[in-house]
Amino acid sequence: MAVITKIEAQKRKEDRVNIYVDEKFFMAIYKELVFTFNLKKGDNIDEEYLKKILKDEMFLKCKNKALNILSKASQSEKKIREKLNEDFEEDTVDDVIDFLKKYNFINDGELASKIVNTNVNLNKYGKNKIKQNLYNKGIEKSAIDEAISEIDYNAEFENALYLAQKRYDRVKNEDPKKAYAKIANHLAYKGFNYDIIKSVLNKIFKNDYNDC
Repeated sequence: MAVITKIEAQKRKEDRVNIYVDEKFFMAIYKELVFTFNLKKGDNIDEEYLKKILKDEMFLKCKNKALNILSKASQSEKKIREKLNEDFEEDTVDDVIDFLKKYNFINDGELASKIVNTNVNLNKYGKNKIKQNLYNKGIEKSAIDEAISEIDYNAEFENALYLAQKRYDRVKNEDPKKAYAKIANHLAYKGFNYDIIKSVLNKIFKNDYNDC
């Protein structure tokens, strides 16, 4: 049988240890599992059996961490993977990600749609800002593109018009050219594209200061 030849504390993670079997790296586990399974240097072990029970324990801990994170806020696959990679080996994280996707705990498409709905209806952002928000959440490109494509042009235009009218009330007594530029910059910051900004400003000012 194989023999545990070393149990070594990790330098960067004090609650983790590396186990060596027959002088070769076997696996990394939480220190508490050493006590749970009474593992000691010199123990004779069945490698496959020990690897299975330790892998199952690490999967359980990784899954619990993932579910705890997700209970507080939805996450993209990329973001939850990054957080799990801080404490667990890649193969364990892969197994947990598969579990989360299988039971729909993570779904980039649904998360993207949810963010788009909030950004359009509550925040009244334009496509450019929404797209950046989705990217910052770590959502995969295909899900971003699909979610962005579903944004209704009329809804986006009405949001831009609403924001422009609010800003116009603050600058309407200023020089028209300066007021036009301030509102244009405000709408650009909110994520609206050139065509929508131009159409909205022409509607508000009834004149085109585009060449100013």
